[in-house]
Amino acid sequence: MGRSYIVEESVGQYLSDLSAKLKPYVTGVLIGQCSSQRDYVIRAVRTPPKEEQNENNINPLKLASIDEEWVTAHASQVSRMLPGGLLVLGVFIIATPELAKDSQNALRKLIFSVEKSVMKRRLWKPGEDEVSDRAALQVCSTTKKIVCRTYDVQDPKSSAKPADWKYQSAVSACWLTLDCTVNVNIHIPLLATSPNHDLEKNTKNGLNRWSKQIEDSVFLINGQVKDNDAELLEGLKKLRGSTQSSTQLSDVKVLTQLSQGSSHRSTATVQVCSGSINLKGAVKCRAYIHNNKPKVKEAVQALKRDIINTLSDRCEILFEDLIINEGLDKKNFEREYRVLPQRLFVPVAGSSVMLSDYKFRDEAAGEIQERFVEMLDQAVQAEDIHIAEEAST
Repeated sequence: MGRSYIVEESVGQYLSDLSAKLKPYVTGVLIGQCSSQRDYVIRAVRTPPKEEQNENNINPLKLASIDEEWVTAHASQVSRMLPGGLLVLGVFIIATPELAKDSQNALRKLIFSVEKSVMKRRLWKPGEDEVSDRAALQVCSTTKKIVCRTYDVQDPKSSAKPADWKYQSAVSACWLTLDCTVNVNIHIPLLATSPNHDLEKNTKNGLNRWSKQIEDSVFLINGQVKDNDAELLEGLKKLRGSTQSSTQLSDVKVLTQLSQGSSHRSTATVQVCSGSINLKGAVKCRAYIHNNKPKVKEAVQALKRDIINTLSDRCEILFEDLIINEGLDKKNFEREYRVLPQRLFVPVAGSSVMLSDYKFRDEAAGEIQERFVEMLDQAVQAEDIHIAEEAST
C-alpha cells in the first residue's frame, strides 16, 4: 500500500479555484509535514507567472513548455519561508484532459529537480530512516479528477507508486509549537589564500562547522531532557490538562557542548588569515509538529533544522542583497558591520502554523506583503506581520 496524504480541505478549494481560472495548465508546490505513518498537506501554492509570460506564448498542446528552472527557483524560495517541521512535500499540475498523458512525466522531472535544488542549499543531510517519498499530484481541470502518486527522491530510477489523497478539516489547527531563542557567536577566519575574500564560501564553511555543533547539542523541552523515542505529548498532557483544547507551546533550551570529550582527539591548525567574519546575535527559532502521537526525536530534529536553516538562509539573503546593490569586491568589506535580516512570522488561516520570512530594517510592510502574495499566493494584513526579533548583527 502506498503513502497516505491527509490534506487540509482549503487545499482542495484552492486547487479547484485554480483549475477554473488558469488554462491550459498550472504548476505549483505542496507544503506540509512528513511522518512515519502518513504525510500532512496544509498548503498548495501555484508557481507565480513570469512577468513576460502570457497565455499566448504557452503551447497549449505540450507540457514541454514548462520552465523547470522557474518552478524550481520558486520552490527554493518557498522552502526558505517554512519554519521547522514544514517542507516542500511535492509538486502539482492542473491540466486540461488533452495534456493528461504528459502530466506524469512532467511531474516526475519537476519533483527530482525541486528536491535537488532545495537540498543543495541545506547544511544538513536527511537521515537514513527519513521519509523520502514526494507527492506528484495531477488534477484534471475539466473533471476535477485527482491522481496522486509518489516518487522516492533518493532513488533516481524510482517509479511512480499510488498514494491516497484524503481531505480533512482542521488538519493543523492543533499542531504543537516549539520555540527557542539561540544566541549565536560564530567566528569565521578568512584565509589569506582565499581569492578575493570569497566571503560567501567562507561563511558557508563556517556555518557548516557550527551546524555540526547544533546537531550534537542537548535540547531541554520545558526544562527536561526527554528520551528520543518518548511521546512528545506525555509531559504536556499533565501540564495543560487537554491536548486538544488549544495550541501547545513548548519552551526549548539548546545546550551546546563546549568540547568533544576525551574520546575525540583534538588537533590545532595554524593558518594565515587576512580577516574574519563574526556572526553575533540572538535568533528566534520555531518548529511545528503534528499532534498524532509525535515522538520527541521528530520535534528535536525539526527544531535543529530550523536553527541551522534560519541562520544560513539569512546569510544567503544578505549576500544576494549585497551582490544586487553593491557587489562583493570591496577591499575594506571586513571592517564593516552588516545587519542580517530579522525574522518575522505570518499566520495561516484555520491553522496553528505560522509561515516565516525575513526583512531588512529599511523594508516596509508593503514589500513583505507583496512577497507573500508573489511567493505563497497569500494576502497578508500589515497587523498580522509579527516581527520575532530585535535587529541583530
